Formats: sequence, C-alpha cells, structure tokens
Amino acid sequence: MSAAAAMVVSPAAEKLFQENSDRARYARCIKASKRVRWDIDADVFRGRAFDFRRKFLPDGLTKVEELTFLTVDEKRAMSHVQGRSYACLFGLVERFISAKTLELASKQGLGDQVALEGLVRFSDEELKHQELFRRIEAALAGRMPGGYALIADANEVARQVLNKSTWAVLALTCHIELFTQAHYRESLERDEQLSDLYRDVFRFHWLEECQHAVMDEIEWCREDRNLSPAERDIAVDDFIALLRLLDEVVCAQSSADAGYFMRLCERTFSPAEQYEIRHTMQRAYRWQYIVSGAQQSHFNRMLSGMVTRQQLQRIQAALAPIMS
Repeated sequence: MSAAAAMVVSPAAEKLFQENSDRARYARCIKASKRVRWDIDADVFRGRAFDFRRKFLPDGLTKVEELTFLTVDEKRAMSHVQGRSYACLFGLVERFISAKTLELASKQGLGDQVALEGLVRFSDEELKHQELFRRIEAALAGRMPGGYALIADANEVARQVLNKSTWAVLALTCHIELFTQAHYRESLERDEQLSDLYRDVFRFHWLEECQHAVMDEIEWCREDRNLSPAERDIAVDDFIALLRLLDEVVCAQSSADAGYFMRLCERTFSPAEQYEIRHTMQRAYRWQYIVSGAQQSHFNRMLSGMVTRQQLQRIQAALAPIMS
C-alpha cells in the first residue's frame, strides 16, 4: 500500500472523529459553565443601583466623541440612552437564540447526551440572560425620564428569524456571540469611567457567552456538513436577509433613541446638529450589532471556509452599505 493510500480516511471514520471532537468540546463547555455559574441577585446586582454620575457604555461603542458640540453632561446622558438600548437589544436577540438552542437540544434527546447537556445549559443561561436584561430595563425605566421606547417586538423578530434556515440562524447567532465577547474584552472591561454595576452586568454575561460561542460554532459546522450545495446557497440568502432584518431593527431603534435623547437635553439643536446626532447614533448602533461582528477575524474564517467565493461576495455586497 502506498503512503498516499494509507493516509486516506473513510467517510465513516472522519464522521466518528468529528463526533468525538465535538463531544470533547461540549464537555469542556459544560465544565466551564459549572465553574462560572452566577446568580442575578447574589452575584450581579448585589443590592446595587446604576450610577448615573458615570457612563454606561464606552465612547468607542457610542461614537459620542464625534459630536463635539455636546457638553460633558450631554455625552454622559447619551451613553445612558444607548446603554439602555444596548441591554434591551441583547434581550431581544436572545429571544430567538434561546428558542433555536432549545430546538437543537430536542434533536439530541435520544442522541449525544453530552451535547444535550451542553445545549440545555446554553438555553437555561440564555433564559437567565433575558431575565437579567428585563431587570436592567425595569431598573433604568424607574430612573430615566419617560418617553423611551423599544421599537421592535422581540417575539415578532424571533418569528421572522426562526422562519429562516438553521444554518443562517446559527451564522447570525455566532456573529452575535463573538462581538459580545469582543465588546467586553476590548472596550467595557477597560473603561474605569463606567458605572460599576453596568460593567459588571456585561462581565457576568461575557463569562457565559464564552461557552455559548463555542457551542454555536459546533452546531453551525454540524449543520453546514449536512447541507447540499443548493441548500447552502439558499442559506446564504437567508443569512443576508437576517443581516438586513437586524439592520432594520437597530436603525429604527437609533432613530427613536436620537429623538428621545434630544428631548432629554434642555436646549434646542440646530437642524445640522440634529442630523449629526441621528447619523452618529445610527453609525454607533450599526457598529455595535453588525459591523463589529462582521469584522471579527474568527467569524470571517469560519464563514469563508463554508461558502464559495461567489457566495461570500454576495454577503459582502449586502454588508457594504452598512459597513460604510
């Protein structure tokens, strides 16, 4: 037998190797999940309130430093408005993430029990995160002036997302999980000017999202291996549709938040200033929820390894107006 022939791996052996690798990764996620497990009251809130004397979000996420005509107090107020929506939108996207994770877990009911435990833990933690973000909204609503509104309905958005192919939903989920980690590590964690409670919310959120990102990757790759070329082509179009849906959500919220912020300020802005506030808020929200994820190198390596060059170009063309 030649050396080349000896290196040939049968499809069955390759499948078994992949299943064992996935199971080992799930086992590590379960171990980490048990180690970092936290409680909303005992660990996160601990009887504390949000400190409005400090910012909620770093300037790199809010883009507020581009609005040079705002006062220091106004810039801080904008971080409060954006920070409120940042948390609310996480609660919104986790509605469909938890539903999809439960669906994936149900498929493992009589299958890989390690994967089942990992996915059940994932869905349980996502439900806890939704409660966390509801608690944040309730706490902020009691301290901030009336007139704020979360524009999108979480259940309606979830229905639209879950109507798309599993591959596309997992691609979007992986994108979200990765930028969640990047925002905390590269921005929130390092800014000592933030409200301690607000930063802690996303520290504890990040601790569990680290495992979720790995499980997303496992399930996305598993789904990709089961697709035909024609099915993957449809899935790419679904992913593009989901990116556009997410963009509609964040743009609508940024417009509402810009109006709310300007009503909070005790002065009148010129038409040019009003335009700059709305434009900057839109750029900030697109950066937070789409652009920063689309620029993640790990996400791009995964995506490029699954799709054809032409399919990747379709995705990039759809992202171009948002990225610019």
